[in-house]
Amino acid sequence: MKRKRFTEEQSIGVLKESEAGAQTDDICRRHGISSGLSDVSAYGSK
Repeated sequence: MKRKRFTEEQSIGVLKESEAGAQTDDICRRHGISSGLSDVSAYGSK
């Protein structure tokens, strides 16, 4: 089984930051997420 890189709590924190209006690039930089892999803006805008 493949190990997850981020815990559920970390993922929720990223989504909450996005909902609060933080810039996607800043969120990715803070959490070490590649901006090409991030769907933060897609999930956060719904």
